Amino acid sequence: MAVVAEPTRRGRRSGPQARREARIGLLFVLPCFLLFLAFRFGPGIAGVLMSFTDYSLTGGGSFIGLDNFTRLWDDPLFWQALKVTVLYTVLAVPGTLIASVSLALITRRAFRGAKFFRSVFFLPVVTSLVLAATVFVWIFSTGGPWSTLMSWFGMSEGSWLSDDVLVLPALAIVGVWSRFGYGMLILLARMQDIPRELEEAALTDGAGPWQRFRYIVLPQLKPALFFLAVIETTASFQVFDAVYTMTGGGPANASYTLVFQLYDAGFKYFDLGYASAIGVALFALTVVVAVIQRLVIGKDQ
Repeated sequence: MAVVAEPTRRGRRSGPQARREARIGLLFVLPCFLLFLAFRFGPGIAGVLMSFTDYSLTGGGSFIGLDNFTRLWDDPLFWQALKVTVLYTVLAVPGTLIASVSLALITRRAFRGAKFFRSVFFLPVVTSLVLAATVFVWIFSTGGPWSTLMSWFGMSEGSWLSDDVLVLPALAIVGVWSRFGYGMLILLARMQDIPRELEEAALTDGAGPWQRFRYIVLPQLKPALFFLAVIETTASFQVFDAVYTMTGGGPANASYTLVFQLYDAGFKYFDLGYASAIGVALFALTVVVAVIQRLVIGKDQ
């Protein structure tokens, strides 16, 4: 017994020696931790402070209080960009979640080629979105594959990217295509932890596929769906690269998002104080939506 207990006591060090080793470990971690704080939170704090100034690359800046936010409230372009961002999010996030759940259900079973299909479905996540967006410009162009396909259903063969009504659905399709693979893997990992006995018992009792999904699988996916909803909403609010590559905010500002306005204010007009105010407003909007999602989706978790 003494021989067995001795290694256990050695594995549970306590007292001055353990505290000394912990302090030494913290000293080694401290430089990386300080760098993380500086480069992770430093720019965010600087952006919030800058939003209260008229800072510009051409002439410095001075404290102006809430003037940037007052200007933002009175700016019709900001409200247009906010409307576009919200509409894009309403289209892209549900589409991404539905595609993720559907493909996770399809690939959860062990069948021949399952790993191959999982890899193919995940491929858009690791593909350069700028490169993919360039290809999608051709796909959505006049007479392109998508327009030709839609013409079979009686729609015009014109480019969706030049239509102020269809441009956001086109961008949402690209957003869903680029993001559903990530959600599929998250949900697939959660589905693997669902006890198979639950579904087998429901199947024995005569439950169909929809009943098994609704009453067994879906409740088990609720925490993962809440996580994905927050992540995908945040990503949709920050959409920029696809918009910049495919439409440039057009036509007639129909795809002009908040991040695009932030880019224009900061890097086109060098009005960094106003750009920072847009960033703060976008951050506040993201937090508010995340809290609402928490109350609606994740309140029981």
